[in-house]
Amino acid sequence: MKSLSEWSFTEPNLLVQFPIDPIKENYIRRVPGCVFSHATPTPLKTQLQLVSASHDVLENILDLNPIEEANPVFAKFIAGNQLLPGSVTIAHRYGGYQFGYWADQLGDGRAITLGEYVNSKGNRWELQLKGAGKTPYSRNGDGRAVLRSSIREYLCSEAMHALGIPTSRAAAIVVSKDMVVRDQFYNGRMKYEPTAVVLRLAPTWFRIGSLEILTREKEIKNLKQVVDFTIEHHMPTIPQGNYLKFLETVLEQSAALVSLWMAHGFTHGVLNTDNMSLLSITIDYGPFGFLDSYNPSFVPNHSDDEGRYSYLNQPKIFKWNMARLADALQPLLSAEEQKEAAATIGRFDEIYQQQFISIFRRKLGLSKAAKDEDKLVQLLLDMMQQRRADFTQTFRQLGAIHLDNIELGEEHWALHSITTHPSFSEFISLYQKIVQETGISDEERCRVMNGVNPRYVLHNWMAEAAIRQAEKDDFHLTHLLSKVLSKPYDKDDEAESLGFSNPPPDWACSLRVSCSS
Repeated sequence: MKSLSEWSFTEPNLLVQFPIDPIKENYIRRVPGCVFSHATPTPLKTQLQLVSASHDVLENILDLNPIEEANPVFAKFIAGNQLLPGSVTIAHRYGGYQFGYWADQLGDGRAITLGEYVNSKGNRWELQLKGAGKTPYSRNGDGRAVLRSSIREYLCSEAMHALGIPTSRAAAIVVSKDMVVRDQFYNGRMKYEPTAVVLRLAPTWFRIGSLEILTREKEIKNLKQVVDFTIEHHMPTIPQGNYLKFLETVLEQSAALVSLWMAHGFTHGVLNTDNMSLLSITIDYGPFGFLDSYNPSFVPNHSDDEGRYSYLNQPKIFKWNMARLADALQPLLSAEEQKEAAATIGRFDEIYQQQFISIFRRKLGLSKAAKDEDKLVQLLLDMMQQRRADFTQTFRQLGAIHLDNIELGEEHWALHSITTHPSFSEFISLYQKIVQETGISDEERCRVMNGVNPRYVLHNWMAEAAIRQAEKDDFHLTHLLSKVLSKPYDKDDEAESLGFSNPPPDWACSLRVSCSS
């Protein structure tokens, strides 16, 4: 473990590997012919306060001793007020389709990359501040992020990692008394909110939109360089120059990612191509939401009037975005490879379905494939939808009962909602039959289920409770959620006392989230 005084970024950095905007002044503009622009964090003016830090990220990714969070330099580093040795600050240029329409140049409007770090395990990470001030890509924004959105990103990044879902990570979050004006729901009701900054990490922040802007602007040399870099550093089994295999790999990994989202009831909320990582990790946490009751039409984003990015639509949108990736790769593909690329996109549904059923098989404790497993999963989901059963707790509680002798207590509140469904007896009979045919004991079934079905996920009402408390300078609930969600399968007494595995409180029904941050 290192101290802050010993720690430094790794060289060479992205600045020397890619074309950089020759204009060094940090003002908003149209930027052609490059991959990155110079951008310097804008220091926060008022006193900084550390909200929370992930010891797992500090120790196991950054090789930093967690006691360094008490070092005054630590908060300054997280805020962007003080740079550490080797830092080269840049903002990334990209474009993207937003809600199905080409949005042209977008880019890092409030995120600034500080540099790269190769840790003691040999893993390469790019460190980025979200909310660090204006960049050339800020458009009409101020480059800042507010406390509510920063807490949500910090908590969910780490919660997703603990669930085994590929994701960017979050090292820490700081808040200041600097205030910015936000219209949270775009209804003209402006209000002042405290600014915060999150230090987040990813092996790379390249996304589909990173390639789209280069293809649109016919910057083929830059396009090739970004894809070659991604293959070399993150997909070393792919031969350099095999761009069709690159597409196939991203598609397969993306199918695996969205199947994990679906299995945990996670809805991203803004699946624009600029929010889709080339490494198929979850990035850019905004108006996300985990399902409470099982409602396939769930839309967490207040701004998504047509439900384009609903829970149920996510696999379809992933496939649509993969087609946009294939479009962006066209200049690097031969005519024959372009035809093969179209066929690759056509296989997405099959690949996704295989991933989906594999994960849901384990959610039901089946360690082997079974003849009627598809029917079993569909029976359960149909009952859950019609009775609005809680998504997370239904699976969790199924792993806490004996199929041969079902006795439900108060603690099985989620199961009570489906036991009176006309199909429940058919479901249990089929479940018992499959378990018997596959030779799985009831103990083994429960063990498998409890290892894949969490007791706790970050419901929006939990995040909102932490935010309301944090806006009063009380970060206890943020710390507690960080601790509980780092071990989502283990029962926690304080979490239980706060109802984290109980039905949502009545006020949760009125919650809304938006892209505003």
